[in-house]
Amino acid sequence: MARGRRSVALLALICALLLHSIAPASAAPIRPISDAHRSAAAELFAPIDGSYGSLEETYEALRTFQILGVEKSAELSHETCLSVAEKVGSSSTPAKDLFYALRITSILGCQIDSSTYDEVASRLHAVLKDANSLLEFYYSIGGLLSIKDQGHDVILSDADGTFHAIKALSQSDGRWRLDTNSAESSTFAAGIALESLAGVISLAGSEVDQSMIGVVKNDIVKLFGSIKSFDDGTLYFDEKHVDGSEYKGPLTTSASVVRGVSAFAAAASGNLNIPGDKILGLAKFFLSIGVPGTTKDFFNQIDSLVSIPLILSLPATVLSLTSKDQLKVEVTTVFGSAAPPLTVNLVQAYSSDSKDELQFDAENVVHYLDIAALKLDVGKYTFVFEVTLHDPDNVNIYATGGQNSIRAFITGLIKVDKAEIGILDSDAGSVESLQKLDLSKDNSVSLSANHLQKLRLSFVLTTPLGHTFKPHQVFLKLRHETKVEHIFILESSARQYKIVLDFLGLVGKFYYLSGKYELELTVGDAAMENSFIRALGHIELDLPEPPEKAARPPPLAADPLSKFGPKQEISHIFRAPEKRPPKELSLAFLGLTLLPFFGFLFGLTKLGVNLKNFPSSPVPAAFSILFHAGIAAVLLLYVLFWLKLDLFTTLKILGFLGPFLVFVGHRTLSYLASTSTKQKAA
Repeated sequence: MARGRRSVALLALICALLLHSIAPASAAPIRPISDAHRSAAAELFAPIDGSYGSLEETYEALRTFQILGVEKSAELSHETCLSVAEKVGSSSTPAKDLFYALRITSILGCQIDSSTYDEVASRLHAVLKDANSLLEFYYSIGGLLSIKDQGHDVILSDADGTFHAIKALSQSDGRWRLDTNSAESSTFAAGIALESLAGVISLAGSEVDQSMIGVVKNDIVKLFGSIKSFDDGTLYFDEKHVDGSEYKGPLTTSASVVRGVSAFAAAASGNLNIPGDKILGLAKFFLSIGVPGTTKDFFNQIDSLVSIPLILSLPATVLSLTSKDQLKVEVTTVFGSAAPPLTVNLVQAYSSDSKDELQFDAENVVHYLDIAALKLDVGKYTFVFEVTLHDPDNVNIYATGGQNSIRAFITGLIKVDKAEIGILDSDAGSVESLQKLDLSKDNSVSLSANHLQKLRLSFVLTTPLGHTFKPHQVFLKLRHETKVEHIFILESSARQYKIVLDFLGLVGKFYYLSGKYELELTVGDAAMENSFIRALGHIELDLPEPPEKAARPPPLAADPLSKFGPKQEISHIFRAPEKRPPKELSLAFLGLTLLPFFGFLFGLTKLGVNLKNFPSSPVPAAFSILFHAGIAAVLLLYVLFWLKLDLFTTLKILGFLGPFLVFVGHRTLSYLASTSTKQKAA
């Protein structure tokens, strides 16, 4: 029991350091696993056609859901158990699939017969007996360990021999080979080997040779000696010289090592001699991942953080002295669940040493402290907290990580006093005119000066505790009536901000532009709640005439929004109309075009046209009327074509009228011919 508690404590400490041991100058405070991870998990591991994919992909999805507390579909779980039961019961299933199938069974609680477990254990023992590669050891030992976790009696008869066989694949630098034929060793394989050795220790019928366990612990120290780093102190595991097809990447490799070291620490007795700075650098690497974008990376990140360390974080890192905000601290597990009863002490805040105990708000589950009692001024602070568990038994279950450093920002109202503006004589330095300013609102002072005088502006900034405040931005702007601007930075001197503009030395910078200049003062800082931009008034400058080669004012910058304004109206130039004939000539030509029509009418009268032969029977009469109407329609179509219709439209209509005229004309003429034949015969 004592060995188990020490192992759990070490495992919790490793994960705690991986989660929240951040140096004071590092990134933002750590927050527990949030709903963003759960939403990403549900999206990344979404089943396709009722399946998560292979057994390996299914295990990774279910294991991730189990750790994050994401609800699994009952129907999908049932279908998965049926598939797993079929795989476990098949004698042709390889050791790798049995390994993942047995782990899925542990997660879903699938019902498998005891006889089936005995048969699978026998097959895995056979694989382990003939194993000559690290993965065969890993899958067979992991499968046997899963069967043991289901409550079945599984013992390795030759645990020492298996331990030695796995250890034979190790290298002098702490890395492992995947098999006896591999020329290159692998850091990723080291994690698999350590996890396999941990399984051997757990399955052993008697205690494993402690000298061999000590050798493996020494290998772990060597493995951490080959860790790689970034410039900011982030550490990670990666391969040295591995073929491209076997390269796993820093995240997969680091996760493999963490799982292997955690498993070995839980199974073996004693402590692992791992330097704290190595764990701290490795923690920075894991914390920089955020929410991974692939299922494999997501699983490796979540599965590496399965212990129960406590996360200390600030709900708000910006505190206001004006609003009398409280310093609130949340302490939860990595997955956001409630922490056991504990006390949070503020050990240090910036440069003031103290040990103030924070009160606990049970309703909001936060620890709080009034910052007014700490006598803290505005600015950036590093708060150092210490967590103490109330129940001594929880020390071996929860890891607090020692002291935790978190950055915070305190803001407040800055007092502005003794604001004055005036004109100085250049020679004697005497004040010609001096006016008081109220920088809590805009001012409208009116000053005048020539190039032999100076402008003086001064004021004092103090914090709520009466200290001199130095904001990030303090500058005076002079804007000429031609929109030319000049900006001058104010410097702090003798507990006040002051600027003296000597116009004699600035005539060139002012481009010798005399006239009215608007005065504007800007004071701003992130810790200053009352940052301001104030109009001070104006000054009339009388500057000398510019010399011939004096610099000219730069052109004003174009308004970026001007391109969206109304454009200049475009005036089109049309071709001048061609000269036309006189109106009288056009009318005369129109008359000539109508002459054939009148000639046609005149010819009809001379020919003696009559309606004696017009059919009297109803049917022939109807066809005759339609025939004449069709001729009239064709004549009307010609008129419309002349006035408005185009050629294609005219041809379409004519294509309909033509067959119609042929049909009704044929019937009409046939009737007339028949009537004429009868009359001649009579």
